[in-house]
Amino acid sequence: MPHAADGVKRPAGLKSLTRAVVGRHRREGRGGTADGTGGRQGGSAMRMLDLILKKRDGGALTEGEIRFFVDGVVRGTIPDYQVSAFLMAVYFRGMTEAEVAALTEAMRTSGEVLDLSVVPGVKVDKHSTGGVGDKTTLVALPLAAAVGVKAPKMSGRGLGHTGGTIDKLEAIPGFRTALDREAFLRQVDAVGFAVVGQTEGLVPADKALYALRDVTGTVDSIPLIASSIMSKKLAAGADAIVLDVKVGRGAFMPDEASARALAEAMIAIGRRLGKRTHAILTAMDEPLGREVGNANEVAEAIRVLRGEGPADVEEVAVVVAAEMVLLAGLAPDRAAAVAAVREALADGRGLGAFRAFVAAQGGDPAVVDAPEAVLPRPHHRAAVVAWADGVVTALDARAVGEAAMRAGAGRATKEAAIDLAAGVRLRKKTGEVVRRGEVLADVLASRPIPEDAVLRLREAYALGETAEDAGLAGRAAGGPASKVLAILDG
Repeated sequence: MPHAADGVKRPAGLKSLTRAVVGRHRREGRGGTADGTGGRQGGSAMRMLDLILKKRDGGALTEGEIRFFVDGVVRGTIPDYQVSAFLMAVYFRGMTEAEVAALTEAMRTSGEVLDLSVVPGVKVDKHSTGGVGDKTTLVALPLAAAVGVKAPKMSGRGLGHTGGTIDKLEAIPGFRTALDREAFLRQVDAVGFAVVGQTEGLVPADKALYALRDVTGTVDSIPLIASSIMSKKLAAGADAIVLDVKVGRGAFMPDEASARALAEAMIAIGRRLGKRTHAILTAMDEPLGREVGNANEVAEAIRVLRGEGPADVEEVAVVVAAEMVLLAGLAPDRAAAVAAVREALADGRGLGAFRAFVAAQGGDPAVVDAPEAVLPRPHHRAAVVAWADGVVTALDARAVGEAAMRAGAGRATKEAAIDLAAGVRLRKKTGEVVRRGEVLADVLASRPIPEDAVLRLREAYALGETAEDAGLAGRAAGGPASKVLAILDG
């Protein structure tokens, strides 16, 4: 899934925390050859061509056949054209629940697997499918930790119009996104959570498969998306998982039906592989909060933890944290979990947990007290103003994310550098009244702002004469609609 470097070369992710897990199929030297033959199961030769034909014709693959495929992908013994043909067959024919679970497990054990057993208690991971302005991790994890959850988290960088948690955290001076094994485990136990970059050795099968999915038109396949996400979450070693599945224009899943199908597929994987998994469907037609970028999103997350931030960010973060509390067994039911999280927000324990987290990973804890003084600041600003009186009837999250990326807050390629001070500040959102000439939003950057960033941000806005123009009748001006669409727990 798309998920952002300031040009500085750093250690990649969590060092030395993993133990290699090599399946029996690897130890026995199974694998394919360039012509798709080779490897044995039950004494008979297995051919990749047979697997392609079987799936093309709607058959269900066995666990052994799926392991053969994944092993060949990792070893490079199955040619790309056969892997591509198999992916297209899956795209059109789908997979059974058992097949998806087997694919996920084979991918999970294709590389390194984290062992978190030395940390006491139920460890709960959290994952977002990606959105615009999504700083939920920065709020939900400290709130969950304040209630007692142990949350080891591996996060990614931004790519395209969506942001990445690692980029946001690197906006804090001194913050380390790579920790050694002892430091990571010690921090999770003492602080309650740690956030580090993903390791190169984690689920190599997914990296190989996604590279081909990206160029063969097979990215948006529910079985392939679900196995990609869950293989990485399961390899990260947590006991339970909370999934934040975004829905809408700024999300990977454009509508609630497809998002629900993905969520249900991932919950089923968790159930079959012994990991309790809950999913929350959250709206991403417009950005979450009013800040999109890196440094400015960190500042907004801190405001939320102070009880001063946007209601939509608080809502999603509280619900995510509450599901983590529930899965950790720290509350008898969902209502009690929400109450515990809200108490941690109100009494400042969540903010205190964030401060301890920043200090533990080498960041400047003064960021909690004066974020604007500590974080990188933009030197350039370009405003988008209202061209008429009226009401904001729509705010396209994808367009906002693309504007932020063009300003330097994101990257179009994995190798591109980013401007940690760049981003977008939304002064007006859906349902809010505007006057001609009033500022709708600002593009921010530490260098001159390209014109196409400003133009793209203007395109994100739609104005109407009244709230009824966008079906907003009955909604208070500026009042946010609920971002939480559904909670699924299997």
